[in-house]
Amino acid sequence: MARPARPVLTKSVVWLVPLSFLIQVVLIGALHQYRMRTIEDHFGFGFEMGRVGRSLALGEGFSNPYGDHTGPSAWEPPLYPYLIGGVFKIFGIYSNASAWVLLSLNSLLASLTTIPVYWIAHRCFGSQIALWSARAWALNPYVWYWSIHWIWDTTLTPLLLALIFLISLELAQWPGWHGWIWFGVLWGLGALANPASLAFLPFCGLWIWWRRYRNGLTSVAGVVLSSVLFFLVLSPWLFRNYKVFHRFVFIRDDFGLQFRLGNNRFSEGMLFASLQPNLNPPEFDNFKRMGELRYEAYCRQRAFEWIGGHRKQFVVISLKRFFYYWNGVPRPTSSLASFDFRSSLFLASSVLAIWGCGRALRQNRPGAFLFAGLILTYPLVYYFVFPHARYRHPIEPELFILAVFLLSESQGVSEKIIRERQMQ
Repeated sequence: MARPARPVLTKSVVWLVPLSFLIQVVLIGALHQYRMRTIEDHFGFGFEMGRVGRSLALGEGFSNPYGDHTGPSAWEPPLYPYLIGGVFKIFGIYSNASAWVLLSLNSLLASLTTIPVYWIAHRCFGSQIALWSARAWALNPYVWYWSIHWIWDTTLTPLLLALIFLISLELAQWPGWHGWIWFGVLWGLGALANPASLAFLPFCGLWIWWRRYRNGLTSVAGVVLSSVLFFLVLSPWLFRNYKVFHRFVFIRDDFGLQFRLGNNRFSEGMLFASLQPNLNPPEFDNFKRMGELRYEAYCRQRAFEWIGGHRKQFVVISLKRFFYYWNGVPRPTSSLASFDFRSSLFLASSVLAIWGCGRALRQNRPGAFLFAGLILTYPLVYYFVFPHARYRHPIEPELFILAVFLLSESQGVSEKIIRERQMQ
C-alpha cells in the first residue's frame, strides 16, 4: 500500500492564496490596522506575547509578560513571542513597521491555510466541496479579521492544526516512516504554538491506530518514532524552563490565572478581566512579589476555593461557557436571556458545522469521526476556564469544511425534490 496521493491543486485554488493575501495586506493599510493602540505602554500590541517579544528584542530573554522586569517567564508558549521578538529586533519595538510585518505574516499564514483546507475537504468530501471550502476560507472577511487585527497566534495555530488533521487522514493509509515523522514534528510545533491543541492529540492518535488496524497496517513503531520526535521538538523549551525555574514546567505556566479569571465571585461564564495583572495594580504587585510559579499556584488555589464553595454555580457557568463557546460571547451581562443577538451568525456557523459533522457521520464519510473528535475535545478546557471567539478559530478550517458540506448536501436535496416534482 502506497502513500495516499494528494489531489493536484487546480489553478483556481492556487490563485486563491495570493489573492487572499493581497486583499488582507490592502485591508491592513486601508483600515490602518498597523496603528496599534499606545495606551498602557502599547500593551494592546501583542499583549503578553508582545511584552515578551519586547524583552527578547532588548536582549533580556523570554521574560516580563507584563513588563517591569519581573524575571524569566513561561507565561506564554514560545513560538509566536519569538517571532514577535525577531520582528521587533529588525523593524523596531512597537513600531508601525513591525505591526505591518507581523500582520502581513499573519495574513500569509491565513492564506496558506487554504491549501490544507482544500486537501482535507477533497479527501473527505470530493473535489466540488473542496473547491468551495477553499473559497469559503480564502475569501472570508471573518478569517481576515483575525489575521489583520490580532497580533497573536490566531493564524499560526489554525494552519498547524489543519496540517496535523491532513497528515492524520493520510496516516490511516500511509505505510513507512515519513507520515509518522511529520506527525510527531507537527504536533511538537503545534504544542509550542498553542498547548490547548494537545486536547485533541489522544483522540487523534487513537483514531489513526484504529484506521490503520482496519487497513492492515501496524502502528507501534510509528507511534514510538512520532513520540520521540514530539518530545525532541519540545525538549529545548522544557530544558530551558527547568533551567530557569529549577522545576519541570510543561510549555506554559499561566493556567492558574486563566482558571481564576473565569471562576471567581464575579463569574458569569465569561472572562472577568479586572483580575488581570495589567489591569489590576495589586494583582501586578502580587505577580512581582511572588514570581510566576507562586502566583500561578496562588490563583489556582483561589479558583478552586471558590469552586469548592459554589459547586452549583460552577456547573451553571460551565454550561454557559459551553453555550458561549459556540454561540459567541455576549457583552458582560448578569442574565443568560439577554445575550447579544449580534452573535447569531457565529451561532449559525456553529450549528451548520456540527450538523454537517452529524450528517458526515451518518453517511460514514472518510474522516467523519476525526472531525467529531476535534469538535468534542479541542474546546473542553474552555468550558471550565472562559470562552472567547478567538478560542474557536483554531478549528475554524475544519468547521468551514463541514458547513460547506452540509450546504452542498442541502442544495442537492433541494434539486432532487424539484426534479421529482417536475416528473410528477
